[in-house]
Amino acid sequence: MNSIRIGAGLGFYGDAWEPIAASIERGGVQFIASDHLAELTLAILQKDRQRDALLGYARDVVPLLLRLWPLMQRHGVRFVCNAGGLNPRGAATAVTAALAAKGLKARVAVVSGDDVLPRLQDAGAGFPHLFTGASADAVRERLVFANAYLGAAPIARALDEGADIVITGRVADAALFLGPIAHAHGWRIEGASEGAELDRLAQGLTVGHLLECSGQGSGGNFGAQGMWQSIPDLAHIGYPIAEVWADGSALITKAPGTGGRVNFDTVRQQLLYEVHNPHAYRSPDVVLDMGGIRLDDEGQDRVRLTGARGSAPGDQLKVVAGFRDGYKAEVTWGFSWPDAWDKSQQAQATIRTLLREKRIPHDELYVEYPGLNSAHGPLAPLPAPDALNQLNEVWTRLVLRTPDKAAADGFGRLFPWMGLSGPAYTCGFTGLHNVSELLGIWPTLVDRREVEAGVTVEWMEVAS
Repeated sequence: MNSIRIGAGLGFYGDAWEPIAASIERGGVQFIASDHLAELTLAILQKDRQRDALLGYARDVVPLLLRLWPLMQRHGVRFVCNAGGLNPRGAATAVTAALAAKGLKARVAVVSGDDVLPRLQDAGAGFPHLFTGASADAVRERLVFANAYLGAAPIARALDEGADIVITGRVADAALFLGPIAHAHGWRIEGASEGAELDRLAQGLTVGHLLECSGQGSGGNFGAQGMWQSIPDLAHIGYPIAEVWADGSALITKAPGTGGRVNFDTVRQQLLYEVHNPHAYRSPDVVLDMGGIRLDDEGQDRVRLTGARGSAPGDQLKVVAGFRDGYKAEVTWGFSWPDAWDKSQQAQATIRTLLREKRIPHDELYVEYPGLNSAHGPLAPLPAPDALNQLNEVWTRLVLRTPDKAAADGFGRLFPWMGLSGPAYTCGFTGLHNVSELLGIWPTLVDRREVEAGVTVEWMEVAS
């Protein structure tokens, strides 16, 4: 096979699936790779799993495949996703049951082994915080999930063995794409050591990085001032597609007749997205040096990608762990002209007084002003009070963070009486009963040999 075409699926849990249909119908793709997970997503899935042990996966994968799998079958397209989240087997069970109920057939493979929670809970283990170096002892007893970022090898293996659909837990985002590319071209992943092998993997990793965020790789979320307005027809955006040759060179494009834009600027914006060190972008499969990458804009939504360089990955895998971190309650309170700013300050002082006098335990009362500083925070300094008091309205968001659930539950009760007895011309309260448990994130590293020894590819029953 001289070249293969792979298309972007979702970029997050709840993303739009309609553009995938255009890639299948008009984009000539053989694979779709869909990224449903973020660090935040695992926290959401953990809360689902707390309510129902059968959950813990990204539930959008079921309606997505019910709609798109018949289309994929007709066009010979195979599907890879990480929607398994904290429960990849549960996701595969739900998918196969849903497909069977519709009389659809698919060979489904499940990649698992990323769950490393028992290792982190071991009292004799280390696992310091990746950025602060803090000891995990402070959170060990409160840990509720811990998942290592797996690489592309088990995905490629599942495809080698004939999987139509591959469902994984936590894998590196770009590995969802590198796996099918390596499978299609017969690239070695595990044990790759030659320069040419590593450079090919680096090219494949770059392709995955450019496609992993759905429409962001084809002009969505494009932030260049004075240029973003030129991105056409975002209502019908086409997700990016990569045509990849056996030597790793690639062409980034999208399905004809779709909105969005693939050009030098949109691609380079995505290239540097979430990259700490462009000369050492680390993944479980290869370390990518972007320094020699060339992006040649060929026009007509076509950008050629060459020049990625790779080196061998290290002996550790990144882990994202979550721990119980108390509760939050939030209320948004509006004040109208005149003197809206001063009214907001008076109301905040009243709330702080009540928190103190009632001895309500809390770690923080966070305050921000939607429409003034909630987007840019300290990078958006507020106008002077006189100017603020001339605003038509000032909305104030107050968030209480507390280790005590009862304190969070009672926060909203501090507000309603001030509708008549507080500052004048209140616009209203929202969120008086908005309480949720907080999950903190603990990034760390784990020995890859301990993890990869437990990675499995499991086959579900063929839906019928």
